[in-house]
Amino acid sequence: MTEAEPYSEEYAAAHGRFVVVPAAYVFLLRDGAAGPEVLLQLRHNTGYMDDHWAAAAAGHVERGETAYDAARREALEELGIRDVDLTFVTAMQRTRHDRPIDERIDFFFTARSWSGEPRIVETEKAADLRWCRLDDLPDPVVPHERTVLEALRTGTAQAYSTFGF
Repeated sequence: MTEAEPYSEEYAAAHGRFVVVPAAYVFLLRDGAAGPEVLLQLRHNTGYMDDHWAAAAAGHVERGETAYDAARREALEELGIRDVDLTFVTAMQRTRHDRPIDERIDFFFTARSWSGEPRIVETEKAADLRWCRLDDLPDPVVPHERTVLEALRTGTAQAYSTFGF
């Protein structure tokens, strides 16, 4: 591939390569009476993992945007909060065996401080928003997100992780 050739999913499929889709996730954390808590949303009408609990704010990294910028943008768009003090947790390389060119890189962040009160802004995409104990998560949680939440709970998060391989 030369500089002038566009890198598309069609090109990738024709040449056995894949397009990596980047996303940023924000887990808001707080100290609860019974231990650490995370704010989760119940996905609804999104077409992906509906009726699963997930990070309260998450979404694709847009062209020309860093993962940090995307995380802050998603926190504003989905929760109505600003000044999110992000801490990087892990970059997760993720795949699905049933879709060989569907490759993901997910950037996970936590935050313990922000401005504003988190609320559901995109009411058509989230059915509920709830603080949950890290050691007593609701069921079901999006599987790759549960893996990161478990690593946060046990203190075993690493800078690089994988899921689906």
